[in-house]
Amino acid sequence: MMESVGALLRLTADTVVMPRFAKLQPDDTEFKSVGEPVTIADREAEAMIGRALLHLLPQARIVGEEACATDPSLIENLDKGYVWIIDPIDGTANFAAGRAPFALMVALISNGETIGSWILDPLSGRLCVAELGSGAWIVSERVQTSTALTDLASLHGILSESFVPAGGQRLIDKVRRAVGRADKTARCAGHEYPLVASGARQFALYWRTLAWDHLPGALFLTEAGGTVSHLDGTNYRPASRQSGLLLAHNSLVHSKLLSLIKDLA
Repeated sequence: MMESVGALLRLTADTVVMPRFAKLQPDDTEFKSVGEPVTIADREAEAMIGRALLHLLPQARIVGEEACATDPSLIENLDKGYVWIIDPIDGTANFAAGRAPFALMVALISNGETIGSWILDPLSGRLCVAELGSGAWIVSERVQTSTALTDLASLHGILSESFVPAGGQRLIDKVRRAVGRADKTARCAGHEYPLVASGARQFALYWRTLAWDHLPGALFLTEAGGTVSHLDGTNYRPASRQSGLLLAHNSLVHSKLLSLIKDLA
């Protein structure tokens, strides 16, 4: 199944996503809400992926980002049975603007636990996959995080300033002052989770925790040896509704940043 889903994402990218990259017509893009575009490629990719995933695992149900925009109740009961999570184009605003990064992402949940994930960068062809208990891989190369201790002042991370709750900006400012460097999010989790897993970035902080944005990357990062938690230290789970998510390259970085965050409580 791992290879089949990866091949499906490549086929979808080649068939309906990349032919429209930097070639969208004005009526090919709409807005679900302010700053949240959806394109014809998102909808066609979700439909194509969903049909094939049901063929692979008929007993599963499909939860796609674009379907949920129409029927939010689809996101309920992620802790029951098999569920495919689809983000047909993660980073749609970038895709619609004709720029990188963007990704195609899928995760498989079994009774509330993510057991498989796939992240395809269609521009580079890089496919990240993870299977619960079997590690994280990019093509045939296993990805494993470093266990080295890093001081806060030398950390290079990512800070999202989108969907910030009340009091969140104070936390963002404190983290930014404490670390060596903090970049703005590119608004493409499928690009940023692999950065943290590889050590190119040591952490990331997000506020919105939608399943299609984070489940594929969360399994990839944790299977590589990294850490993903809410800001109170509790684990991120498919059915989570809490705001705030902290990614860390390893448990030592996670502990240092969590202590910094909790000092604000």
